[in-house]
Amino acid sequence: MRQQLSKITLAVLSATSLTFAASVAAQEAETEAQAKKSVEVIQVTGMRSSLTSALAEKRDTANLVEIIMATDIGKLPDQNLAEVLENVTGVQITRTAGIGTGVQIRGSNSNRVEINGASTVGSGAGRSGMNFEDLSAAIIAGVEITKSPEAKTTEGSVGGTVNLRTIRPLELSETLGSLRVQGEDSSLTTDGVQPRVSGAYGDNWELDSGKFGFVISGSYAKQEATSFRPRVDRDGSLVENKNADVTRYNSDGDPVIENQVTKRPAAQDFDFLGIQFLNQELENFEYETTNLATTFEFAPNDNMKFFFDAIITSQERRQESTRVQASGVSSVLNYTVPDEFETIDFGSLDGVDLGSIRAASRGTIQPINSVDDDDPNLRFNSDTGARVTDTQVFRLGGEWQGDNLFVSAELSSASSDTVTPSLNTQLNFINPNPLTPLDGSSNDNSVPFIYDLTGGSLAFGIDFASPFAPTVANLLDPNNVVLDQVDVSRSTTDNSEDAFRIDSTYFIDDNIVTSVDFGYRYNITKHDSVSISDRIGGFSKMVDSPNGALFADLLVAGPSHFGDADGRELALRNFLIIDPNLAFNDPDGVLATLEAALVAHGGKQDFSDLTPSDTAAFKIEEKTHAIYAQANFEYEMIRGNIGLRHISTDIESRANSVVNGTVIPTSNTGDYSYTLPRLNLVADVHDDVVLRLGWGKDILRPNFGDLNTSVSFGTNENSSVEIGNAALEPEEVTSFDLSAEWYFAEAAVVSIGYFNKERSNLFVNKLESAIIQANGFREPGPTCAGGGIYNPAVQPNAIGDPNTTGLCVDVETKLNDSATTTQKGIEMAVQYDLSSFEDDLGWASGFGVVANYTIQEYSGGSAFYTSATRGTDIFNAINGVYDSAQFVDVTSDRGLLDFSENAYNVAVYYEKFGLSARLRYTWRDAFRTEDTAAGASLNSTLGFPVVTHDRGQLNASVSYDVNENLNLGLEAVNLTESDITQSCVNEGAMLCAQGITDRRITFGASYRF
Repeated sequence: MRQQLSKITLAVLSATSLTFAASVAAQEAETEAQAKKSVEVIQVTGMRSSLTSALAEKRDTANLVEIIMATDIGKLPDQNLAEVLENVTGVQITRTAGIGTGVQIRGSNSNRVEINGASTVGSGAGRSGMNFEDLSAAIIAGVEITKSPEAKTTEGSVGGTVNLRTIRPLELSETLGSLRVQGEDSSLTTDGVQPRVSGAYGDNWELDSGKFGFVISGSYAKQEATSFRPRVDRDGSLVENKNADVTRYNSDGDPVIENQVTKRPAAQDFDFLGIQFLNQELENFEYETTNLATTFEFAPNDNMKFFFDAIITSQERRQESTRVQASGVSSVLNYTVPDEFETIDFGSLDGVDLGSIRAASRGTIQPINSVDDDDPNLRFNSDTGARVTDTQVFRLGGEWQGDNLFVSAELSSASSDTVTPSLNTQLNFINPNPLTPLDGSSNDNSVPFIYDLTGGSLAFGIDFASPFAPTVANLLDPNNVVLDQVDVSRSTTDNSEDAFRIDSTYFIDDNIVTSVDFGYRYNITKHDSVSISDRIGGFSKMVDSPNGALFADLLVAGPSHFGDADGRELALRNFLIIDPNLAFNDPDGVLATLEAALVAHGGKQDFSDLTPSDTAAFKIEEKTHAIYAQANFEYEMIRGNIGLRHISTDIESRANSVVNGTVIPTSNTGDYSYTLPRLNLVADVHDDVVLRLGWGKDILRPNFGDLNTSVSFGTNENSSVEIGNAALEPEEVTSFDLSAEWYFAEAAVVSIGYFNKERSNLFVNKLESAIIQANGFREPGPTCAGGGIYNPAVQPNAIGDPNTTGLCVDVETKLNDSATTTQKGIEMAVQYDLSSFEDDLGWASGFGVVANYTIQEYSGGSAFYTSATRGTDIFNAINGVYDSAQFVDVTSDRGLLDFSENAYNVAVYYEKFGLSARLRYTWRDAFRTEDTAAGASLNSTLGFPVVTHDRGQLNASVSYDVNENLNLGLEAVNLTESDITQSCVNEGAMLCAQGITDRRITFGASYRF
């Protein structure tokens, strides 16, 4: 039997996160006298209530979990679920235009999301479940993050499992009724205040047939988020010094020494990097989210309960972004000397010092008609896309409690239907300045630019002081733009998971083993994807490019407030784009107008074709059986559980292969089985000290896209075949946790923990080459014993018998890597308030603090990045190597993306006299990412992910209870408008891109009935 609960534990257990009472089973009294003993119970409400309630639940669990509870109906500590999770130790998030969208638990994006214990499915090809921006925090009553799984925990995560809880009606002690109305304003958006409405109603009734309860909660929200993301590429801009013997090789392999005097008049006594590309992106997203959650519960007696949950969401994420580009800049690179230089130290990779080089930091880029008669060029892009997702999660089941046996069973169904329409357009500006005459060979025309990259800012614009410069009126004249290209897509993705599970617990009296859990789960998971896209144009000549006058009704002025965030004067303003509202609301009409302009203009005709290709679609179906058994034990101060979970999965991947124009349906199958041992130990070594140990195994299934076996066999003997791998097995994850928690005061804790995760069977890209035989030919197939894949459509030429058809060719696919990686770290947290000092401090006793810190590291793995061609040129020039035959590539361990070694959260709050205020500062260390402004590729970042610098963000909220029913509130996100800075190769090396983010203010009122 457990030890008697201390006063602090009783106080914590008495707290409530919402205003309904949680049903907590009282501990069996050891003696009648002890049962009558008077115990002081501390009643708490509001913010402290949620913290103490979560703390109580965490303390009582047999495994390592983190809990966040709402302070009131629909009032989690943040508006966005990803930002809610950021409050948890060991959790970091990534943002899109300032909105939390990605969650890393202990450095991993590979996590599992559930609602009330039921699986959810995502909107794409991933495995983590529902997108956090698709579900409003307003309908969630609490969040549980499982870091150390039990045998009964469903498999499938690396970092942890996030379980989102909704309100349970039979736990209500009074009628629940609430309404919340808010408005949100962003500092950078132009559409004004966006509305948010949420509400809930619930009650339960005693009927002759039993107790019945019902809860419904819903929310509707519109949100707009904007960030400015300037990007400057200096990757392909190497100008070798005038004394360098730059040696390249012709098609015959003979060395050719380039004449520096004629090829690079801008060459200096030192190597330098000029400007390759300028890109000004205004990233704008509009969200419209509708959520509905309802639960019915019926308990015919004290031993039986039935329930039905339904969560329905509709998310429309609309993108209306613009890009203004200076392209063709490199055409005058060797003739343009910057006004100022900076020294860039690239740091080191894998212990290799990369050295330093000079780079352009301030100057102008002027057209030079004698070198290139139509560059640099100004382009205007409108990126108009959307993700429209409808998601449903249904859960039906029941529970029965006998004398020694508890049984629960449920059916659950989760589905997600997504459409991703987009209509992206690119216009070329035609400079009418008399000094830039058209010759008709291209649809470019020379525009001068000015840039200033000093002071940690990427600022650039049109050089209006140049004689080549257009006027503002020129820039806004439809006659001065031509259509370059249109990208249109209508792709769809359908995901679903249907599951049945039964869980049982057999209770054992007077034994160290207090109970045994056992159960079975069966699920069918499906993924159905169709990729539909097409491009109109990509016109390179004026003769093929329709003039803007032919589609002037579609043109509007682009956003002109790029400098609002940081006050910059130098920016690209005054330009025309295809109206994003028209492109979104009437894409067919916009396409029809543009295609009519093509017909009217003449030249090359190109029209949209949204018929999916034969290899555009694929389907995945998985069937999984899982059984588990778990013994729960307790002896003196030790408690915990030990068990096994066994899973068996069958996979079928259905797709098409195309050979010489013939479509051949294919079906590939795979299967795997794993036994996953799991152990959790808890030692209550003192009334207020808890030690925990967790050890266990889990798996991470491959993303659906990696299982796609659609393949098109071409006729080119040198082209590799890309194909998914239906036989790809899951990654294996072994986790170890050790932690200590000291509940040193009322509603207070200090904790420290160590975690270690080893991952093997990693998913890696693999290029398998077909061997060249002694006769100089590749294997004719079809077995391809020396590697590669048999391509029956190849027409051999130089590396095969031209009198035959079919050949072994290179194949690119995903494989499991035997290398092991390790993620380990230390997590620390503290929670404390001054409420026990009310007599001494008075009003100041309302203060409290919640803080956490995580330090982690990553090692191992065999995958690596290799410098792109442009990066190789630069790194070798730094070392005085200018002969391409002597070039050495630079490599770097691949590691983990979005992984910060250090992160912390500090929240200071005040709650007293009806006033509740909170100030939270979040900081995370630098991390590597492939998410850069305007989607820069690895090629344009020297072959390596960019590094997002250290960043902190300050959020604040304040609310006041006007009376017991009405509450007024104000919240601010990114109060100090902290920006994002990204460097190429290493933090603080070459500045590549910026993210200038907004401040969001939410205000409103809530009323309880």
